[in-house]
Amino acid sequence: MNQPLNIVWYKRDLRIVDHRPLAMAAQAGPVLPIYVAEPEFWAQPDASARQWAFAAEALGELGDALAALGQALCVMTGDVVSIFAQLHASHGIAAIWSHEETGNGWTYARDRAVTAWAKAAGIAWHEARQFGVIRRLKSRSGWASAWDRDMAAPITAPPVALPPIAGDWPRHIPSSAELGLAPDSCPHRQPGGRQAALATLASFLHQRGRDYRYQMSSPVTAFDASSRLSPHLTWGTISMREVAQASSARVRALRTATDPDAKRWRASMISFTGRQHWHCHFMQKLEDEPRIEFENLHRAYDGMRPDIADPQRLAAWCGGTTGFPFVDACMRALDLHGWINFRMRAMLMSFASYHLWLPWRDTGLHLARKFVDYEPGIHWSQVQMQSGTTGINTMRVYNPVKQGHDQDPTGVFVRSYLPELAAVPDAFIHEPWLWENAHILAYPAPIIDHLVAARAARDALHAIRQRAEHRVAAQKIAAKHGSRKSGMPMTGRKPRAKQPPASPAQLTLDF
Repeated sequence: MNQPLNIVWYKRDLRIVDHRPLAMAAQAGPVLPIYVAEPEFWAQPDASARQWAFAAEALGELGDALAALGQALCVMTGDVVSIFAQLHASHGIAAIWSHEETGNGWTYARDRAVTAWAKAAGIAWHEARQFGVIRRLKSRSGWASAWDRDMAAPITAPPVALPPIAGDWPRHIPSSAELGLAPDSCPHRQPGGRQAALATLASFLHQRGRDYRYQMSSPVTAFDASSRLSPHLTWGTISMREVAQASSARVRALRTATDPDAKRWRASMISFTGRQHWHCHFMQKLEDEPRIEFENLHRAYDGMRPDIADPQRLAAWCGGTTGFPFVDACMRALDLHGWINFRMRAMLMSFASYHLWLPWRDTGLHLARKFVDYEPGIHWSQVQMQSGTTGINTMRVYNPVKQGHDQDPTGVFVRSYLPELAAVPDAFIHEPWLWENAHILAYPAPIIDHLVAARAARDALHAIRQRAEHRVAAQKIAAKHGSRKSGMPMTGRKPRAKQPPASPAQLTLDF
């Protein structure tokens, strides 16, 4: 008789190296690796065709890697519970193996449905930790030390072989149109797949990353200076453990390097290793409190902004036509690349929330769709942080004109994405409305007075923060979600003395 199947359920972990569920399932019996393309998931308002295009490329490469082991990836389309039930009825399922996922609200509900079905069917579902996120965490104390231990653990090798399972298993990877996704041109999107991930990591650690620490803030330099690993971490073509160990090894090697650039390299690599902690730190917030995808973390801000976004302001912000060149150039760059550096993500969100006074859920969804590297745990925590609704972070209202002068002083970046401003002199490139020939430009006037809008936003938030009940709730939020600074030293540095829980200031999570 045929043995029941050990299902390895792939979600956002599209690799065979450092894939513990795959290795453990291979020791338990016959393995059927499966990916379920879920139309309902891709119909969610935070999903887009550019994300699927990256995932589909990664799936194609994953399928080849698994086929080389002996059993190709089975790709099915539909509802995962229904598909598992069909497989159990036709072949029998011994167990389900997968990584834990800190996804959006839809995946959380779907996983609960899978849990209920598996329990009713008497099937064990084994989930392994993929990142440094700890499920059912009771306290943040010691979290960073646990992260260090987890990332230092040996990288799991793939199985030597997977005995093939008889049957005509489907391998067709559906197109975005077959999943019902709208056309979404992203001409400069990064390619998906493990080979691209490994090449990106290697080029960053040994070629591009020397000035990461100094060049990641400006979009003029960040496209090359940042690691660009974020979509690969989001879709799991490379594991965080692999990145952490490779970058730590690079730091160690640089300690004895005599190259003239070694000091500069080491400073950048230390910054990069430190920011890997923050990646998981923010994901932990959503894991601990899934509601922050939909609700203000601090409920004192409920009703502060309108429930319905001003359609004219939202359309101008989404389309890169606000009349503020640096803001618009960042949005248009994001549209073309599916990525922009973190500081500019923060500025886009801050401008939408403070200057345009738009509800963060609406603007957060637009950015989520544009990001090929959309990671719900990081995204929604940062959306609220940059909108001032956490109650524990410093309010940062980015001046869109000053940011342009600071990050793009000669307008190189702006002119790359706003060709209609090509004739504007450098002195006016970030305030073209002040140029004497502004009337000839096919570019809109500023949608708001940014100084007046910023002042009104600060006043509104300060009024809420002065309330006694605000401080009480903020203390509880900090105790639950705030970082413990003493537990998060950067690689190569000694831990500082213990400090009370702290809330991070503006962070750069560029990968």
